[in-house]
Amino acid sequence: MSSLSPVGRLVDAMIRRSVRARFRNVYWRRGTDLESPVVFYANHHGWMDGYLAYLALSRLGLRGIAWAERFDDFPLFRTVGALPFPANDPAMRAGAFRQTVRRLRAGTHSLFLFPEGVLHRPPEVLPFRPGIESLARLLPQVPCVPVGIRYEMSVHERPEAWLTIGRGHAFESLMDCQARVVELLQTPIDGPPYSVLHPGTPNVNERWGRSRHRP
Repeated sequence: MSSLSPVGRLVDAMIRRSVRARFRNVYWRRGTDLESPVVFYANHHGWMDGYLAYLALSRLGLRGIAWAERFDDFPLFRTVGALPFPANDPAMRAGAFRQTVRRLRAGTHSLFLFPEGVLHRPPEVLPFRPGIESLARLLPQVPCVPVGIRYEMSVHERPEAWLTIGRGHAFESLMDCQARVVELLQTPIDGPPYSVLHPGTPNVNERWGRSRHRP
């Protein structure tokens, strides 16, 4: 965060404030310590996926890149790593791809990618688009890391989010990457412990209980 511009710090604060307001907590579990460059790839089941990806990269101490199809709607996200990747502009997509390759090759950034290419409802994971495969061909030394992102609305006032970060691997195929994400999404939440990635807002009864016990 220290490397962010003043506008970037404002965007960072907005992201954190938004996540805190909308969730009870965001939890994560990572398979191993990671150093840049890395290509993270995840399912795309929630509007907040990009925010959670940003928070995960921040906690890992990695400078991130994200390809934003609707970049014109959120131009300030450029200050925290977003690159324009519009569906109807092949030249701009090619430019973002080349810039990503340069930064990954230099070791200064990591990429968080949603290779389904479209936001959709769970639980299905759609076939992956070939962007990750193209990157792997050019950067075979850069590990690919699967991420499963789940949202749960059940026993709390606000939903909870769960990020399961797998282990790095060499790219094999799009189907293999898709299968790895599916496997992470099936990981039991009550299995090996998760920790809080970003705190949210407690339930009203939890807040009330805390206030009653204040001296």
